[in-house]
Amino acid sequence: MRTTRRVFLKSAATVAAAGVVAPSIIRPASAQGGTVRIGMVLPVTGPGADAGRFALNGAKIALEAVNKAGGVLGKPMEIVTEDDQTTNPGAVLAFSKLASQPDLVAFLGSIRSTQNHAMAPDILKTGKPVAFGGTDPVLTQLGNPWLFRFRPNDSFSARVIAEYGVGTLAKKKWAIIHSTDAFGTSGAKALTEALGKSGATVALDQGYSNQSQDFTPVVLAIRQSGADVIGSYFTFENDLGIFARQLRQLGVQAPWVGSASIVNVTALKLAGPSLYNTYGVADYAEESSDAARNFGKAYRAVMKIPPDNQSSWTFDAVTVLAKAINAAGKIDPKAIREALLAIRGHEGAEGTYNFDQNGDGLHGYNVVRNDKGNIVFDKRIDFYKG
Repeated sequence: MRTTRRVFLKSAATVAAAGVVAPSIIRPASAQGGTVRIGMVLPVTGPGADAGRFALNGAKIALEAVNKAGGVLGKPMEIVTEDDQTTNPGAVLAFSKLASQPDLVAFLGSIRSTQNHAMAPDILKTGKPVAFGGTDPVLTQLGNPWLFRFRPNDSFSARVIAEYGVGTLAKKKWAIIHSTDAFGTSGAKALTEALGKSGATVALDQGYSNQSQDFTPVVLAIRQSGADVIGSYFTFENDLGIFARQLRQLGVQAPWVGSASIVNVTALKLAGPSLYNTYGVADYAEESSDAARNFGKAYRAVMKIPPDNQSSWTFDAVTVLAKAINAAGKIDPKAIREALLAIRGHEGAEGTYNFDQNGDGLHGYNVVRNDKGNIVFDKRIDFYKG
């Protein structure tokens, strides 16, 4: 795979207006010499390209803020990107290209759990911190000391889905719909366990293959199960959009509480009214905190669209990596790792970061509702014990 690198000397607003994301070096115009460089694996091509664009936008906004505040160790920060092509082999190749550059001090991984699993052996071998957004709980239980999660994991999302669906919506007969990849299967397993503890039953546990074009058999299975509520873990927003439209077309109107993809910008655009009056556990909700509102304001000012968790986690990851490198006082990987583990009470767009020994920074979710296309914040549920 050949990639073309370009040096961007323009602002994030100018780049966003161009509507193009290419494998690149994102360098501040003020850089006059040495920079502190981090790598970023993201989808530029394939079905995740929209998510990659949003992820890069969030990282750019954080990069500009970091450099405006003085940079890292007195130098500007710089991001080098590689296209993962929205595939596991592409992610492995993209990370290996970045890891071969010895001056990169840390990395941003994927929002896709399955791609982080694919990269994990090389991450361990490289021995430098990797901030990632995948939510499979297993990722921070691999014994890999270099993985740092910048979204809450699905052991928390499942507990919140169950608590809200059973406690608030008073629904006890569930249909669980999930992708059959690492993200979907782990999420479904966690939700089944959480529902059991809540006194609810699972009438249907239905997996599907990513990039499906016809969810009719899945919808018919929901109808036949007699379930009065749906819980879901969709990996790709385009799958969720197709499912939502077919669900409503076939007359299923049961309440639906989904994982974070149910409120992503791409899913909302694809599904439209089919997602009205659904609920989601969202790691990013604009009205959940002052930090979330400030990020939303900054993102809208530059990108002219509302943000979602595709961009909020990368914003936080760049911000926190810069904070940790400055706290470490050097670019030694072990020192940066220790500085990350020591972070407590950092107010980010996604929530309050308190890293535990496994590398999980967040320990709760927001509950939100789709009010005719507007995502309305309900409440935040956190499980951090200190």
